[in-house]
Amino acid sequence: MVDAAVLGAGAWGTALAKVLADAGNEVRLWTRRAELAAEINDTHRNPVYLGDAELPATIRATSDPAEALTGACTVLLAVPAQTLRANLVQWSPLIGDDATLVSLAKGIELDTLMRMSQVIVQVTGADPLRVAVISGPNLASEIADEQPAATVVACSDSGRAVALQRAFSTGYFRPYTNADVIGAEVGGACKNVIALASGMAAGVGLGENTAAAIITRGLAEIMRLGIALGAKPATLAGLAGVGDLVATCTSRHSRNRSFGERLGQGGTMESALRAAEGHIAEGVTSCQSILALADSYDVEMPLTDAVHRVCHKGASVYEAVALLLGRTTKAE
Repeated sequence: MVDAAVLGAGAWGTALAKVLADAGNEVRLWTRRAELAAEINDTHRNPVYLGDAELPATIRATSDPAEALTGACTVLLAVPAQTLRANLVQWSPLIGDDATLVSLAKGIELDTLMRMSQVIVQVTGADPLRVAVISGPNLASEIADEQPAATVVACSDSGRAVALQRAFSTGYFRPYTNADVIGAEVGGACKNVIALASGMAAGVGLGENTAAAIITRGLAEIMRLGIALGAKPATLAGLAGVGDLVATCTSRHSRNRSFGERLGQGGTMESALRAAEGHIAEGVTSCQSILALADSYDVEMPLTDAVHRVCHKGASVYEAVALLLGRTTKAE
């Protein structure tokens, strides 16, 4: 029997496949391309997304979802947020009736404004107690290098949360359990948008004071939306909130920050997308759905709005900065 299936062989999916294998699990890693699966099996490396990391031999890659999912007790969904639904429609019949479904995607679905756990429940018909979220300050390249990191395993079923905690525990990766799925998902989705703003500010040459202000005010936006949706403030003040936000806003390994920095340096959306070389900056799309979700709850998110204007309304980064600075002063 396969302990875990990881569906999606990007950097994050591959890194967590390595964690699972290092923790003693047998892992199947699904990738869309058969040639990449063959290369991973032959070289024990993922040259496209995580080429420097040597992968354990207990990871077996495949391009056949049935092969990946047969017998899997735990299913990690590691595809981009906006493709999760379409993929799940194909995978759902292959997933075991009691398998734990773990979302690694960080985003809000565009058309429905659903969180990823809601998409999973709707498509698969799974009991929400079977659905978990992993989120935290987790840069894939550092985890693959076995640098110490912590994460949050959020699941409303405490027994499944503890089982996942054990499955992911290694000498370098420390999971904490949490019952607040909403908080983990809101923090994970929104931080990508704030990281774009941080990158834009760095790209135009603004310094540490500005960076600190963006992170702090970004956290305030995340808290407002999260609480409106039912998240616990403590979750957003922890690893899945402020921890993930700081890592994503400050690291050179952050795809969203790097994307924003290219825009701040004068690049167009098209040139920034080309420079990303197929690596997805989720915040570019998520800023649309997050802003729409916030509007539906009458939550003000000025940083998210500024990022949305740059990415989708043709505004320049300088115009967005001027818009933020020109806001009416008020009490914090």
